[in-house]
Amino acid sequence: MKLDQNMSLPDLTAHLQQLGWLKPTDEAVALEKPGEGNMNVVLRVLTTSESLILKQANPFVQKYPSIPAPLERIATEAKFYEFAKSREAIQDFLPFMIGYDAANHLLALEDLGSGVDYIFLYQSDLGIDPDEAAQLIDFLILLHQVDFPESERRAYPDNLALRKLNYEHLFVFPYALDHGFDLDTIQPGLQELALPFKNDGDLKKAALALGEVYLSTGSSLLHGDFYPGSWLFVEDYLQVIDPEFSFFGPREYDLGVMLAHLLLMPTPVALIDDLINQYQSQLSINERLVEQFIGMEIIRRLIGLAQLPLVLDLDRKSQLLESASALLLGKITLPVFLLNLS
Repeated sequence: MKLDQNMSLPDLTAHLQQLGWLKPTDEAVALEKPGEGNMNVVLRVLTTSESLILKQANPFVQKYPSIPAPLERIATEAKFYEFAKSREAIQDFLPFMIGYDAANHLLALEDLGSGVDYIFLYQSDLGIDPDEAAQLIDFLILLHQVDFPESERRAYPDNLALRKLNYEHLFVFPYALDHGFDLDTIQPGLQELALPFKNDGDLKKAALALGEVYLSTGSSLLHGDFYPGSWLFVEDYLQVIDPEFSFFGPREYDLGVMLAHLLLMPTPVALIDDLINQYQSQLSINERLVEQFIGMEIIRRLIGLAQLPLVLDLDRKSQLLESASALLLGKITLPVFLLNLS
């Protein structure tokens, strides 16, 4: 079954009833797009009695169909939700998984309703609410501190095919000179601004070395893509979505990515300090590794393919790139980075 907004509703009803996702007396009456999916087809199914969210993986990135992507990513997401079901504190932050149809790479989730992700914060003068940022850190702590039995870790997908694809975009693509993506289409002058960083051999080596850490395994279950597009605010509560990049790895990755995105929007230095202290009050971290992942994520979001709706002039981007590069290379620490940007 191919998920499409123009698909036959009777056929969809029959399939969902066969899977047990709809009652025999219920039927699909309409399809809506709940938002723009980057990796997968995502549709809201309105039925005669309720609604649910369907996600389906295709063998390519939905937003960029020319980029191949492994189908098994949706199985990883399903496994993440399956793990969360038995851990109530984590499940409270997530939509409930209704079911997974492996044959069709199809996932059914609770419909959280009309909500808004946090992408708008890049263009806001206010930045993230401190209480909501603290909730996000609470989620990471709850997720990362679960001591999964070895048997469960072995049963979890390594997600290596998707991680290798992501590796290219995190650690290779931003530093390549011939990738065919003209940064001036994002912002005039950005291509020239990026050249010194693309020509920095030491920076490339540092990025590739960090990439090996990303591809390694660890004891913490990671969300794997913990940025504002995966944070959803629905009816006065915060939810976390899209854990398709998840894997067991270094917890510093999730934390570093989150902090990097807060640093790309108006976030007070004091709040960054508070969030790090909040996390460290429960779990230990390799601070140097967190700093490197922060630097990596800022660089790739400024001169890589996965662009954000940032409202930053070239001077600010130059400042961010200089400081992020120094952070990745270990030439400065995070407190110095924050001081440079203040």
